[in-house]
Amino acid sequence: MKQTLKTLNIKKVTSLLFHRTVLVAVLILIQAAVLLVATVFFSAYFIYFYWVCILLSLLAVLLVVNTQRDPGYKIAWLVPILLFPVFGWLVYLLCGGNGLTKGQQRRMQEMERKMVELLDGDCKAQRLLSFGHDAVNQAHYLEQYAHCPVYTNTYTQYFPLGDEVFPVMLEELRRAERFIFIEYFIIERGIFWNSIVEVLREKHAAGVDVRVLYDDVGSLFTLPMAYARKFEAETGIPCCVFNRFRPVLSVYMNNRDHRKICVIDGHTAFTGGINLADEYINAKEKFGHWKDNAILLKGEAAWSMAVMFLTMWEYIRGTNEEYERFRPASLPPEAELGEGHFVQPYTDTPLDGEPVGATVYLNLIHKAERYVYIMTPYLIISDSVNTALRTAAKAGVDVRIITPHVPDKRVVFEMTRAHYEPLLEAGVKIYEYTPGFVHSKCFAVDDIYGTVGTVNMDYRSMFLHFENGVWLCHDPTVLDIKADFLNTQAKSQEITLERCRRHPWPRKLLRSVLRVFAPLM
Repeated sequence: MKQTLKTLNIKKVTSLLFHRTVLVAVLILIQAAVLLVATVFFSAYFIYFYWVCILLSLLAVLLVVNTQRDPGYKIAWLVPILLFPVFGWLVYLLCGGNGLTKGQQRRMQEMERKMVELLDGDCKAQRLLSFGHDAVNQAHYLEQYAHCPVYTNTYTQYFPLGDEVFPVMLEELRRAERFIFIEYFIIERGIFWNSIVEVLREKHAAGVDVRVLYDDVGSLFTLPMAYARKFEAETGIPCCVFNRFRPVLSVYMNNRDHRKICVIDGHTAFTGGINLADEYINAKEKFGHWKDNAILLKGEAAWSMAVMFLTMWEYIRGTNEEYERFRPASLPPEAELGEGHFVQPYTDTPLDGEPVGATVYLNLIHKAERYVYIMTPYLIISDSVNTALRTAAKAGVDVRIITPHVPDKRVVFEMTRAHYEPLLEAGVKIYEYTPGFVHSKCFAVDDIYGTVGTVNMDYRSMFLHFENGVWLCHDPTVLDIKADFLNTQAKSQEITLERCRRHPWPRKLLRSVLRVFAPLM
């Protein structure tokens, strides 16, 4: 018995030591040590080295100032660059921008060209004219800058918890006849993913075209090294990794695939906040009760999400897909229930200079006349979003936001709370979900507009990640989002301005500093 326990302990220690995260940390520390040694070596020539760094810092400042970014993002980078000219410019070059080789840029441009070619013919924003110019303008924006049409004849179903969407997703996957596309930021082996894999194996064996795509950094702590290759070899199901993480100080690691997409036969699709891991369905407790959401589309709009997946697949896999063979020949009967309601899936890429996710949120806030209800895990907002929320509240709009009470990242949690006071002063109401962690990203506005998707209210989601969502107009699901918000609010505690002001000055000082550097997180 003792020998068995000893063997198990050795295996556990060995597994920990050789885990990819440990190896990555060691390799990055080695690179940092090399940079430190190089700095010491150049100390003999410090005066020349220093002035070269000053020149590079000034060039970095010019680069930051002339980027088409939020002012808060610029300020957050200007401070470290100017305070630490010896290495501030280097940190910005590695972490501050969107870096692509010319080959990658060409492939990304091909993705955009395919989106336009395949979906532009479906663009009909004017069909919303009966609902007013605000609706038309929003739909037109997404058609123009995200290349994603607005659809009718699409049934939608909202799920206020991952626990509730889990069985429905399995049921829909079992119905697949032609193809299944899965693209998620995080995948982790457990009840959720293992159950899906079981269905995927069956469908693949039956001749269904099954494909899996996940983000390597998102799954860095949840999947072993080379999981995609092993999974494909074991199951025969093609599996790709987005922007494989390499332990090299490189700007190419800055952009991640944060999308959550599941498409079945081109007429059924899921998206929302949930990833494919057990905490998202509350099969494992991580940060208290996990409050998340998802939305199901059945009908015309699912085709946009199939195209989103295929363009990303082409980019990573280097294939040349015949898109038309994936277009649905017919729609499920439920699609008729969506007649007269408008559904517009959209995607956001950080590489085109157009902040689609942030603009959708801003437009929803600006259009609100009665209320804006928001759920978000992080409230690390840009100056433009901050101003929009405060202006709406001052104009008498009922602006309410629900954030987590149990944090998943302590520093990010403090940054979220650092944004409370100015919003509360303007009349925005803020609630923290006391049972645990809110991971939902959704808006409900005036019983008319809504959105459900993957876009967090932070800088990384709005400016650095690939994201996706679904914009809704005069769809009954907007009322379901509203009902979910109010039910969640009933389980949350309201944050008052007096409570924020009672914090001791060291914490207030910390939060002031965090607000400056929030755009870097």
